[in-house]
Amino acid sequence: MSLQRANGHSSSSSSHKKHKTEESDEELLMVPDMEAAGSTCVLSSSADDGVNNPELDTTQNGVSTAKRRRGRNPVDKEYRSLKRLLRNRVSAQQARERKKVYVSDLESRANELQNNNDQLEEKISTLTNENTMLRKMLINTRPKTDDNH
Repeated sequence: MSLQRANGHSSSSSSHKKHKTEESDEELLMVPDMEAAGSTCVLSSSADDGVNNPELDTTQNGVSTAKRRRGRNPVDKEYRSLKRLLRNRVSAQQARERKKVYVSDLESRANELQNNNDQLEEKISTLTNENTMLRKMLINTRPKTDDNH
């Protein structure tokens, strides 16, 4: 029995499990057709019991689907858990990359500000020295007045 995957390709259930780890990010973000995926597991489990399960609803073509407890199947739980884990890893990696860029920008900005600060301090020192020299020149160029006259 084959499963219809989200991207339109069909594959056997054993190769689907093997291919699960090799799926692209787009395929991981798509939700598989639960009715088609759940029907294989539901049919095999209900055939073993021989008892009519009230949680199952039989459609016109004889395929059983879960009515209320959709996705409670352990295989589906594991699949969703692995998908969530992978999405979380990708999200965490993206957050780490954003943080690296942010920290790098902060470091370069800090270096620019430090260089600017050093230049301003040098300019202050130069202007202070120039101001002192000009004051001395002003004092030296004033005409000396004689207090005796």
